[in-house]
Amino acid sequence: MVEHKIRLIISDIDGTILDEHNLIDNKLKENVGCLKRKNIPFVLASARSPRGIFPIAKELEINDSPIACYNGAFILEGTIDNYATIISHEINKTEINLIVDLLKSQFPTVSINLYSKTNWYVESYDKWAKIEASITKDTPVEKNLKLLLNTLLPFHKLLLIDEAQVVKKLLTHLNNLNLPNSAFYLSKDNYLEVTAKNVSKEKALLELADYYNVPLENIMAIGDNYNDIPMLSLAGLGVVMDNAPLEVKKAADIKTSDNTKNGVSNAIIKYVLT
Repeated sequence: MVEHKIRLIISDIDGTILDEHNLIDNKLKENVGCLKRKNIPFVLASARSPRGIFPIAKELEINDSPIACYNGAFILEGTIDNYATIISHEINKTEINLIVDLLKSQFPTVSINLYSKTNWYVESYDKWAKIEASITKDTPVEKNLKLLLNTLLPFHKLLLIDEAQVVKKLLTHLNNLNLPNSAFYLSKDNYLEVTAKNVSKEKALLELADYYNVPLENIMAIGDNYNDIPMLSLAGLGVVMDNAPLEVKKAADIKTSDNTKNGVSNAIIKYVLT
């Protein structure tokens, strides 16, 4: 039972509105249209880059809503060619340089992906980067990352990819460094994300709540993975997908059907549109 009227919905993308074939919930566009007519924004929040989110926003016809990229490190609105920055939390270059050096010396198989605003940079277009490109429909630019980190560009995220057991070992190693300005989290069991310490979907939810001037109790958050836990816990109504791990399910208020069975649409219909 929803105690407060929902006035804003913030949703994850992968494993939430997308199924295992990266296809959008086939009822969602219609339901988002219903939300728009009720003046209820539907905002996408993801670890993805802007180029990985804008096409989905366009398909859902929500280009007039902000998108929260890199787990909330970069919140913007507009189009890929003409956007306005709402929030920007940049990673500490000294710490990222240290991490890149560590990776090259101790974890040489790890795919290193660096993101600045709407751009994705790699030193080598390896198999993991190619898999990520096929998922996000984006293509990285090959650059010397150490040289790139010495430019004035702002950087929002470092994505590290490898086999799950390697990434698990890497996460333990990075946490033991006790870096004061960097946060580490898994968005998949083999995807390790590095952002500024103050970045999380919880922080993004707070910033979007302020942007729309909507109290937390009037916000629905929907997600399926570990990096969604903070926003599921904070939102007035935290909705977890049935395909989520048990720990994520425990953080939510209610559970909807999985990402192959229109879980997001079902939650919107049941708790917002009905």
